Amino acid sequence: MTDLRQITFVETDLDALKDAPGRVAVFVNAAGQLGRGARRLNRLTRGSVARAVEGEAWEKLPEGGVVSLAFPGGMAADAIDIVKLERRAEVEPARKAGAALARLAGASPVTVLGETLVRLPQVVLGLALRGYGYTEVRSDKGKPLEPATVHCPKPAEIEAACAPLLGVASGVFFTRDLVNAPANVLTTTEFATRLEGLRELGVEVEVLEEDRLAELGMNMLLCVGQGSASPSKVVVMRWKGAEADPLALVGKGVVFDTGGISLKPAGGMEDMTMDMGGAGVVSGVMKALAMRKAPAHVVGLVGLVENMPSGEAVRPGDVVTSMKGDTVEVINTDAEGRLVLGDVLWYTQEHVKPAAIVDLATLTGACIVALGHENAAVFSNDDPFANAFLRAAGTEGEGAWRMPMGKAYDDLLKSNVADMKNIGGRPAGSVTAAQFLRRFVREDMPWIHLDIAGVASLKSEGPLSPKGASGWGVLALDRLVRDRFEVQADDGKA
Repeated sequence: MTDLRQITFVETDLDALKDAPGRVAVFVNAAGQLGRGARRLNRLTRGSVARAVEGEAWEKLPEGGVVSLAFPGGMAADAIDIVKLERRAEVEPARKAGAALARLAGASPVTVLGETLVRLPQVVLGLALRGYGYTEVRSDKGKPLEPATVHCPKPAEIEAACAPLLGVASGVFFTRDLVNAPANVLTTTEFATRLEGLRELGVEVEVLEEDRLAELGMNMLLCVGQGSASPSKVVVMRWKGAEADPLALVGKGVVFDTGGISLKPAGGMEDMTMDMGGAGVVSGVMKALAMRKAPAHVVGLVGLVENMPSGEAVRPGDVVTSMKGDTVEVINTDAEGRLVLGDVLWYTQEHVKPAAIVDLATLTGACIVALGHENAAVFSNDDPFANAFLRAAGTEGEGAWRMPMGKAYDDLLKSNVADMKNIGGRPAGSVTAAQFLRRFVREDMPWIHLDIAGVASLKSEGPLSPKGASGWGVLALDRLVRDRFEVQADDGKA
């Protein structure tokens, strides 16, 4: 799995700057006022730093932007990166600044003059998150990332403040690795094996195999995978960092989606390796919580299947009985994720008995039509819970937008032969998918459905990630846990 760049925190040593290798980063505010580190660099470069922050170009540079001085005279470094950032910058520009430094550095070593920057831990998080590349299946793994050294006052305190953030970054990397992996590498069995590795961090992991799923009556999930040679599984991960009713996170884990008998067009089908993105996010959140030892009780559940056409595959027109007992007419075998999630949602309520549920899935192309690649779609039966998530996503800079639900949409799922159909037609496709899932959520259960089809994997780089898997959702859900589900040690209440 991809490791974070090694980051070391040291007491500020301005005398070491002359011989620092790679790139040296320094922060200067919009007014161009030079701090101690910038003044030292300015002397070493005979006034180049001061000249770089004068004039119209510096004024027009957005906060978090960088001006680079290549091969600065009088220094061993390849470049000085002058970052435009206020001492009390907001979180988003601070993270973008760190990401910009990582993008410029590539694999080179980085020296960061943090000085008295209030948001230095957020800069470090951005530096860590952008220092990612998926090389698992390359013969040439590329150069390993050289370490970053952060010069700052009270380095032990800054390191302690950064530790939980870097734990979350490890969870993001875990998600990215899973979503980027090709389907012949990340089979359902391999996925389950990687999740079993979380036991080393203190996560309890249980793998439910097909025979157990059949005993439970999870026929919707099983029908999706019955055309594949890869066995269907459900993996249950429990982080019990507190005594409390758990938050449940449920993820769609279709390791490859051909569409089944309702076969997808060939063009772009290779992208369906990311159709397990919801399960990838759930897995990353569980790792993040374990890495930072979160004082919360969270259970992650993922349904792992492969949707393939074969003589054994489920057919359009087949009727299957869910674990809940409702019957479903399968109109389109490419609307398979909701079948997986429906059974896992019901299992979660029957066996985990959570305080609330969030499910995630790369569920519908209609979501991308509606929201593009900027926002995930948020559906919920509970306004306070939905608002709490939207605040968390906003705090972490992860786009999310609340979508409608209602009886008129639900009526589109009526079937002539079964209790419901698995699709409601072309209109409001992401909404009818959410309405299908809503039928497997009890009335008194706070629930959020996140359709992440547009944000799980990107064709171009994001603010904190290269192109490919983004890791969207790990930061927001970790924040939701912090804000709403962590138990305070003094009173034992969440």
